[in-house]
Amino acid sequence: MSRRFQGIGMTSRRTRERMISRLREQGITNGKVLAVMTETPRHIFVDEALESRAYEDTALPIGHNQTISQPYIVAKMTELLLEKAPLRKVLEIGTGCGYQTAILAKLVDQVYTVERIAPLMKKARDTLWELNIKTVGFKHSDGGWGWPEQAPFDGILAAAAPVEIPEALLQQMAVGGVMVIPVGREGQQVLHRITRTEEGFVDEAVEAVTFVPFLSGVSG
Repeated sequence: MSRRFQGIGMTSRRTRERMISRLREQGITNGKVLAVMTETPRHIFVDEALESRAYEDTALPIGHNQTISQPYIVAKMTELLLEKAPLRKVLEIGTGCGYQTAILAKLVDQVYTVERIAPLMKKARDTLWELNIKTVGFKHSDGGWGWPEQAPFDGILAAAAPVEIPEALLQQMAVGGVMVIPVGREGQQVLHRITRTEEGFVDEAVEAVTFVPFLSGVSG
């Protein structure tokens, strides 16, 4: 791994390990999630001017009015997604900078990620390629449509908050599948975990969160 990926000073492995200690204190217990977040250089997913803040517990801007989620939220959503069973195929809505994508790709067999903003998708794809992560399929599309050609999915994770969960995403869940998604208007968002059963859907409200809104359409 290059020196840039290894990091120095505020981007060093020691700084990542401090982030992991903080995540443990915040209640994250999944050892595999913590191990992957220790090994993944979060600082390469943000602009160089923000690299020294990459391991703070805060969301950071990535351009196009989007953010990289704070480490706690990435860890919590991943832990919720994987808590019930190992997952083979996962759909991610909102690739963003690709950090959450990278975490998922190291924990499941295949990730299909959808991003509505083309420059973000391209940059994320290039970064994941640099990290030699090649089990991710990318699609420039409206996230509300999901990726029906690849459905059904064992897991779905959304990095933006709709007011109501798109029906298309619910229908692309496999029976036994899990979706982790923030839902609600700005200032009223709650993280939900939806499990599909033979009879329907089980909805668990987890905790209050703050995400960018789930927007329709695509941007070149």
